[in-house]
Amino acid sequence: MDIKPVEALDLWRGAIVESVRRDGPDLSARQMALLLTVYITPPPHTVRGLAETLKVSKPAVTRAVDRLAEYGLVKRKVDEKDRRSVLIQRTVKGSVYLREFGEMVAAAAQACRVPETEDAASGG
Repeated sequence: MDIKPVEALDLWRGAIVESVRRDGPDLSARQMALLLTVYITPPPHTVRGLAETLKVSKPAVTRAVDRLAEYGLVKRKVDEKDRRSVLIQRTVKGSVYLREFGEMVAAAAQACRVPETEDAASGG
């Protein structure tokens, strides 16, 4: 499936619009990138590792983790192997949030495809 840049933006817009209509946390792009990284890439996750992965400063990651933890989307846990290190872990609430967001993206993708199908059916 080839997608044009404007179609990709419209897909993202559709998911974001649906997200802001719901009574959930209003995440920044950095917070969402961090949350997706924690949930999609294999653990363990540390502030240092997330900063390297996202190519942002450790203080920026710390602020994002602080906010995500306030929302209950991630949690901090002392690494039992290295008590100086803190692991950033998934939560049930974060899993539910991202599953629902994924459903919004899928619905937006479906909505983007419908006009193409209707155009083809009408010969347009």
